[in-house]
Amino acid sequence: MIIDATQLSQFESRYRATLINSLAGIKQAFLIGTKSTAGHSNLAIFNSLIHIGANPPLWGFLCRPDTVQRDTLRNILETGQYTFNFIHQEDTEKAHQTSAKFSSEISEFDACGLTEEYLNEFPVPFVSESPIKIGMKFEEKMDISINGTILIIGSIQFIELDEQFLSLDGFVDLAKAQTLTCAGLDAYFENTLMQRLSYAKPEKWPSKL
Repeated sequence: MIIDATQLSQFESRYRATLINSLAGIKQAFLIGTKSTAGHSNLAIFNSLIHIGANPPLWGFLCRPDTVQRDTLRNILETGQYTFNFIHQEDTEKAHQTSAKFSSEISEFDACGLTEEYLNEFPVPFVSESPIKIGMKFEEKMDISINGTILIIGSIQFIELDEQFLSLDGFVDLAKAQTLTCAGLDAYFENTLMQRLSYAKPEKWPSKL
């Protein structure tokens, strides 16, 4: 079966979105916490985490076009701070519900049954139930002209996690943390670590770590 670009353009919009989103594969699901200048907390699920670099530690994520209400994007641009909260598998339905279109005055923490928490004097809320929490500072906004999406790049200010998830070499075991992954907009998966392999070198076949 071959689906060409012409066929893709002719598909019903939701079908096409589901196809392309799910085809991109399994990705880390996470909740972004923000707070408006008016003091309203906001929480929204995303799956577009992008590792930009480790020195300095930079992460990015993609936002849809800024043509309708985008509380997460607006709050980040206005305050410059936000949080990444990895999702425990037990909170799948609660996290999914944050994608509903609540009004700006309604906190998704309250509406979806998640607990608002503040750490390390950071002024933006974290998800208490999250096994891994990361404080972020906004660094750069990049407009993608081809489709109007927006890449937000931020620097990691601090990481909060249980020491049991952290290996001696710095590897974070997301499977042990039971974090949630997803494909497309509505399919969720458990993490299972198959194996880790040694650093690849031309003269040596990799070995299991």
